[in-house]
Amino acid sequence: MSDPSNPLDWVDKAEGDLRVARAALRGKYPVTFAACFHAQQCAEKYIKAMLVMRQHPFSKIHDLIALNDELTTAGILIAISEDDLSTLSHYAVPARYPGEDPTIEDARKAIQIARAVRQFARKWLNVK
Repeated sequence: MSDPSNPLDWVDKAEGDLRVARAALRGKYPVTFAACFHAQQCAEKYIKAMLVMRQHPFSKIHDLIALNDELTTAGILIAISEDDLSTLSHYAVPARYPGEDPTIEDARKAIQIARAVRQFARKWLNVK
């Protein structure tokens, strides 16, 4: 069982989301909305891992801009643009429901943003 007060447990969950995001694009019929959702989840969990490490409470939200504000309050300045965080935030809920599905390019960009958040967070958390 994972422990929500352990930042490494957040990292483990984030890594799982990144694996699922990548897997969703493989094969003949890529599932772009799932890739985008799991990319967002990866970034969200890495941000929350940093907040947990700082013992900084956070709301149970999916808005990466608001969570980035929490990082700033906790003294962590992440090197990811608000535009990119906003793009990923959109995939937390609306992209999972009928409507305009993200393109392959959208999904690749979402994964790229998630990987940038991952890279920053892993360095900050000193995770190899």
